[in-house]
Amino acid sequence: MTPPDLNDPAQLAAYRRELRYVARPLRFAGLAFAILGVLLVVARLIWWPVMPIAIPAAALALGAFNMVAGMAFRTLYHARRMKGDQGQDVA
Repeated sequence: MTPPDLNDPAQLAAYRRELRYVARPLRFAGLAFAILGVLLVVARLIWWPVMPIAIPAAALALGAFNMVAGMAFRTLYHARRMKGDQGQDVA
């Protein structure tokens, strides 16, 4: 792939749309885990006080991990795309 010309508004818009879909399932899974963690915290406070705090904490930690991993993958993709990497391994 050749790097996009970010000075051209059409190519910039197309590249932004392209970046939006990189690691999207991973980022959405992180968001889902974060929402689940918040719901578990609320459930623990209101309805189920005997729930161990480790359960909502684990859900929040998984959410944070997935979000950071998705952002890292997108950043790596952007760096490779700007470099014009063709996916060839140098051995």
